Amino acid sequence: MENVISLKNIFKSFKDVHALEDISFDVPKNQWLSIMGPSGSGKTTLINILSLMDNPTSGIYELLGKNVANLSQNEHLKIRRETIGLIFQQFHLIPYLSVLENVMLAQYYHSSVEVEDAKAMLDMVGLGHRFTHLPSQLSGGEQQRVCIARALINNPEILIADEPTGNLDEKNEGVVLELFQKIKKDGKTIILITHNPSLGKQGDRMITLSHGKLINDEKIN
Repeated sequence: MENVISLKNIFKSFKDVHALEDISFDVPKNQWLSIMGPSGSGKTTLINILSLMDNPTSGIYELLGKNVANLSQNEHLKIRRETIGLIFQQFHLIPYLSVLENVMLAQYYHSSVEVEDAKAMLDMVGLGHRFTHLPSQLSGGEQQRVCIARALINNPEILIADEPTGNLDEKNEGVVLELFQKIKKDGKTIILITHNPSLGKQGDRMITLSHGKLINDEKIN
């Protein structure tokens, strides 16, 4: 199966602190990979490398068959706009923009702005009736669904979600997980970062980090 991500002997150090040590794994196309680990395990550092917001100290990171070390900063930006969709625990919605405008904002950094595409994406996440609402008028679960729509609007191949249900109650967590299953069925590759074992087990595969090292890699479903 084609790998969309391949990490080989990745190290990341901050002065004398080794945040990641000898991390190697592949992510096949259309796999849901959960990355588990407690605070301080290296999850955030790994996210930053996977999303091209930081570079490893050493090792090889191949994204869609390309060694990212050989790409320019402009090429990194282009990949983040077109290939990777990011979802965070904190929603990062613009408070004075409507739900529709928040989703459309991501299109400005892509190629073109299509209102109907943004509306269709909000319909997909069950918010077709909330186009004109401000973020403050939405529940936490609804705000997170806006973030999912925003992450998907440019049709990325890879979705990276960092603790996407960390601020949600059990009911809204279930809604978001159902959306992720639907997204996977649409052919996307999902990388879900969490410290919640029950959430991590929703994926196809789970790897576990501890003190910057990969200590477990298991198939779930």
